[in-house]
Amino acid sequence: MTTAILSALAEEQQGLIELLHRPRRVERAGRSFWQGELHGQPVVLALSRIGKVAAATTATILIEAFDAQRLVFTGVAGGIAPGVQVGDVVVAQEFVQHDMDASPLFPRYQVPLYGRERFDCDAVLSSALIAATRSGLQQLGLQAAVHQGLVASGDRFVSAAQEARDLHAALNAAGHAPLAVEMEGAAVAQVCHDYGIPFAAMRTISDRADDTAHLDFPKFVREVASRYALAILDAFMYELK
Repeated sequence: MTTAILSALAEEQQGLIELLHRPRRVERAGRSFWQGELHGQPVVLALSRIGKVAAATTATILIEAFDAQRLVFTGVAGGIAPGVQVGDVVVAQEFVQHDMDASPLFPRYQVPLYGRERFDCDAVLSSALIAATRSGLQQLGLQAAVHQGLVASGDRFVSAAQEARDLHAALNAAGHAPLAVEMEGAAVAQVCHDYGIPFAAMRTISDRADDTAHLDFPKFVREVASRYALAILDAFMYELK
């Protein structure tokens, strides 16, 4: 069974490429995909690119061209719920698109013609990812909190405190209180739903989606998020054996 590993950032992917046994790069649709093995398991690695459309395209290629039969996604996100702090990890249970609004034809946040606002992650794969997250953090000697719940995606980088508060309040009022906000996961979740492919996702909290969200972001990715992703995914693939 081929596992597709989507990374939001090149820094996260690089460590995984270095762990690949018999790596092979394939170019498709202007993207680089890396095939190989991790802990004896066939995998294909890819960068999601930024935004929902780009991430959906990448996910579709992984399924159609590389016969991915399960997909796991790592990246960073802004913490938007109280208690979700920088350095914590969120393992998604569901995704919602915070910028989906086809009203009055459909209720706000509902994806047209699906009759739903949220797309679930696979429970079994997510449980394995939660266990791997705890194991990976332990190996790094870290005590970071691990949260589980709803993540919101949208095609804008939320980087103002008032915007983050307004976004959380609007979603919460509609019954969709998210733990974190990012730019790709809901699109990938929808693609995996369409294909019936198990999907799981984790996000390292890089900021509080406020006015300091852009500060030292490259440093955080390099020194924190990339280390988290490598340790967690290495543990994840080992547990899938």
